[in-house]
Amino acid sequence: YRPWNLGDLLCKLFQFVSESCTYATVLTITALSVERYFAICFPLRAKVVITKGRVKLVILVIWAVAFCSAGPIFVLVGVEHENGTDPRDTNECRATEFAVRSGLLTVMVWVSSVFFFLPVFCLTVLYSLIGRKLWRRRRGEAAVGASLRDQNHKQTVKML
Repeated sequence: YRPWNLGDLLCKLFQFVSESCTYATVLTITALSVERYFAICFPLRAKVVITKGRVKLVILVIWAVAFCSAGPIFVLVGVEHENGTDPRDTNECRATEFAVRSGLLTVMVWVSSVFFFLPVFCLTVLYSLIGRKLWRRRRGEAAVGASLRDQNHKQTVKML
């Protein structure tokens, strides 16, 4: 129990901003991972595709999606108090009885779960592909480096 004395509007706004920032953070981390994937796996294409204008657009879309996804918070939370008690003493910013009874809270929990598990899946796939690309590149460079070292050794022997 945390007493809330700042009113219903600030309760809703506080929860909305908190949820929006969480969603925006998750989406931003995912977008950065996509950008890293393109930069490492397709460096030439990345220079053409990833421009300042597109980055600004992606940031705008990320925040728009975050705000829209967190929008239901305004219906789900509010200042509630325990029945049979003085409302001034037991005000709490929490999910409303309506949200619990109607099932809206359950839907919001599912949305929040999707905002966690889908990006985790994307990050796993993207960083696995990046790791595979770097692993192959390193093995290829080792073979090229060995042949280059052999050529340098031969040139040194010829000079002697």
